[in-house]
Amino acid sequence: MTAKGTDAGGRAIQLDIHLLGRDYKVACREHERADLLEAVAFLDQRMREIRGASKSAGADRIAVMAALNIANELLRERKAVPPAPVATTSTSMGEIDDGAAQRRIQSMHTAIDQALAGQEKLI
Repeated sequence: MTAKGTDAGGRAIQLDIHLLGRDYKVACREHERADLLEAVAFLDQRMREIRGASKSAGADRIAVMAALNIANELLRERKAVPPAPVATTSTSMGEIDDGAAQRRIQSMHTAIDQALAGQEKLI
């Protein structure tokens, strides 16, 4: 996983990522790079787990299954935990800026969509 065109000013950069034996180019902002690489590692691990459980599944099917599993877990968590009051700043007490977290999640969704754009159609 390497960065190309890195820009410290927060403009878009391009990352070469590797998921389940395939290479993809993904655009993101420099300040989002670490989070995106963490998401790539997480997704790659989940895809490998699914591939291990089903040797005959193609990469596209594995990606869809991983996405569905992760989305299911996220939605289950949202239902289980009542929404906390929105914190406006991070503090030493561990508060999370919900708006910033939502923007980062949306940015990761966009990056994943861009990575999958142009790939073979799902079966």
